[in-house]
Amino acid sequence: MRDYRRLKIILIASFMVLVVGSGIIYANRGALAALGYDLFLSNKVEESLANSYEPLKDRPKPVKPPEVQKPFSMLLMGVDARPGETRGRSDTLIYTVVRPQDGNVLMLSIPRDTYTEMVGRDEPDKITHAYAFGGAEMAVNSVANLLEAQVDHYASINFQGFVEVVDTLGGVSLPITEDIVNKGADHEKFTVTANKESYTGQEALNFVRYREDAGGDMSRTERNRQFLEALMRKAASMKQWDNIPVILDIVGENFRTDLPPESMTVLAKQFLQTGHRIQSYTLKGEGQRMGPHSLWYFVAEDEDLQAVRATIADWLNPATPEAALTTPQKTAITEQDKSPS
Repeated sequence: MRDYRRLKIILIASFMVLVVGSGIIYANRGALAALGYDLFLSNKVEESLANSYEPLKDRPKPVKPPEVQKPFSMLLMGVDARPGETRGRSDTLIYTVVRPQDGNVLMLSIPRDTYTEMVGRDEPDKITHAYAFGGAEMAVNSVANLLEAQVDHYASINFQGFVEVVDTLGGVSLPITEDIVNKGADHEKFTVTANKESYTGQEALNFVRYREDAGGDMSRTERNRQFLEALMRKAASMKQWDNIPVILDIVGENFRTDLPPESMTVLAKQFLQTGHRIQSYTLKGEGQRMGPHSLWYFVAEDEDLQAVRATIADWLNPATPEAALTTPQKTAITEQDKSPS
């Protein structure tokens, strides 16, 4: 269990897919800890991710790599770009606060259909459309406006990269107890068979994309979470060292961030030597049809949104004591909850 927690925090702190590739090393770090990472993997990570560095166009390019010692926020996006699409939509949006000094991470999931202002456009829309309309810049600015909080950095991964990683790892286990059939007139057609021991990358992607169940946006957000956890469990159980360079290359082709590779390797090494804990939360609200075309939106609860904004401010404040790091619905963490290094 502790190894799983270690993999999970490194996955998020090193920005999702970077560590899907190198998660094998992190999960087995008794033999290859921070020093081993520095000696054997950091150069490969930086080489594979060299072309992934993509600064935001509306911000000045930093003269030197940013520091990663103080609390910072990052928008993590899973982008669903179909064949022929140049950009796609950000189907997964996770506003993340990373506190390297005490090893704590806050992950706030924003449902893709959340109704909010699109910064740079004249009318509100679903938050998932911000990336399609204006790339990472509009997505970052729209989330910052919704949460009334800074977004220091971003990282995006094309879901097609997940498909290749899953297949390279030999498939993943998913909690599918009934056949999933996507058959709506306006939807992509597919079937994912229930109760299989392992699912391919394409089947896993279809599991994430499925959109015809009664739970709507919230259910899709939950399936995203289940898929990411299944992927992390599989990476933690693998000992196929020869696959690491292959996976890193897959990640590099599908990954974009405004953090340069050298900053990510510094952060990864720091978390290898630090106890850590993740606290997760999903923005609360309800679905309703709105507008002249009666489109379906997720409308955030105002009271919950205010509580989320206050929570983010506490997490970004380096003076906030560890015991006070909470989510809007959870009690403070305790020392026994925190994984030792």
